[in-house]
Amino acid sequence: MQKGHSTAPSTVCSESDAGGKAPAARAKRWWRLPLGVQSALAVGLGALIGTFAPSVGEQLKLLGDIFLNLVQMVVLPLVFPLIVLGIARMESVKKVGRVAGKAVLYFEVVTTVILLISVALAELTGIGKGAPVAGGDTKSLESMDQGVDFHELILHSVPKNVFAAFTEGNLLAAIVFALFLGVGMAAIGEKSAPFSSVLESVSAAMFKVVGYVIRLAPLGVLGFISYDVAHYGFGNLKSLLGFIAVVYAGLAIVLGVVFPAIALIYRIRYVDLLKQIGGLVGLAFVTRSSEAVLAPLMGKLEAFGVSRSTSSFVVPLGYSFNSDGSVLYQATALVYLAHAYGADTSIPSLLLMVGVLVVLSKGMAGVTSASIVVLLAAGKSVGLPAEGVALLVGVDFIVDMARTAVNVVGNALAAAVVDRSEKKRDVHQDGQDTREVAAADDEATAPAAPAEVGASKGSS
Repeated sequence: MQKGHSTAPSTVCSESDAGGKAPAARAKRWWRLPLGVQSALAVGLGALIGTFAPSVGEQLKLLGDIFLNLVQMVVLPLVFPLIVLGIARMESVKKVGRVAGKAVLYFEVVTTVILLISVALAELTGIGKGAPVAGGDTKSLESMDQGVDFHELILHSVPKNVFAAFTEGNLLAAIVFALFLGVGMAAIGEKSAPFSSVLESVSAAMFKVVGYVIRLAPLGVLGFISYDVAHYGFGNLKSLLGFIAVVYAGLAIVLGVVFPAIALIYRIRYVDLLKQIGGLVGLAFVTRSSEAVLAPLMGKLEAFGVSRSTSSFVVPLGYSFNSDGSVLYQATALVYLAHAYGADTSIPSLLLMVGVLVVLSKGMAGVTSASIVVLLAAGKSVGLPAEGVALLVGVDFIVDMARTAVNVVGNALAAAVVDRSEKKRDVHQDGQDTREVAAADDEATAPAAPAEVGASKGSS
């Protein structure tokens, strides 16, 4: 019996080779298509459904919502142990503070540069002049917050109940708690080993779960694209085509000029980095969710050579404070609205817009529809009405795809930059330690006899 079973597969295989591909083999290969290809097929199918069967497309949003719920289900259980372990394995609390300081400084400098570029580009192209902004319907904004409360944001980031923070999916609060827990584990040393092994097991299991969830991404893509095309349509596309084009041009400059320049300065292989995370960037593009790729992104960065302790800390922090694509969109939108309403766009006024966005963009963490909320708050602060923002909501899903993808690349690059900086420092420190040891050895051999010293010098 065993022989019969063992020879059957070879028989099938030879028949398939000789007479064509068996249906089972074709089905197997279909499911083994790369995730990017499956997602691209889902985009095409979703666009067709949304266009020709909009009622069906509206209902398929359920698939997208289920996929996002699955993603959000695994994000915190994976990110939390990785952050704790990453911090606990750092040599000292001083290093934790240094890495956090470098990350925040990098976020501030890069987002400010991107804001200046986007404002200049929008001003040079003159987008928004003569635009029909009278048709904005503010009903779509009534359910959103009309501003960013920094007092509430700070309280929101410091959890009074850790379990409630996990229940709410509050990533920023989880990072803060993980920071304290990791420092505490580093302080007690070997006593934390049992808990460290538990966290290791949890993170390994969650990586497996993430793999299972990501396999369902094409279904989520199908649901999102079907709904977006069916619900939003392309009615406002023509009137806002210039705005969309400038946003995409600005994002292309960030991806093709700003990020490569940063990578060149820090000697990071930017093209190789894009190849490593390209599939996840595409997934973020079509799902319009950077959270969908948060967990696998850290795994890809580790494969690229970024240390786990750095990536597991910098990437989640970047999701709260480093939205490169989003700030570019917001700056471009503000200039567009200023032109449309005939507001002052002198250099001082434009710099004021940049300053407002530098502050408000850091308050995006934990805010629903964050880019629109920040745009509303920034527009109010420079005297622009909400009606214009309402008009942009109609095409928000088109620009949201690109800005989300750029956010993912920006956070991956940030982690690589901080990690490169730390490795450079470690090499420098090791060299300094070696020189100190050599100096100590020289002092130890100083009493040697002159003949011996001379012989030593001659041999060297």
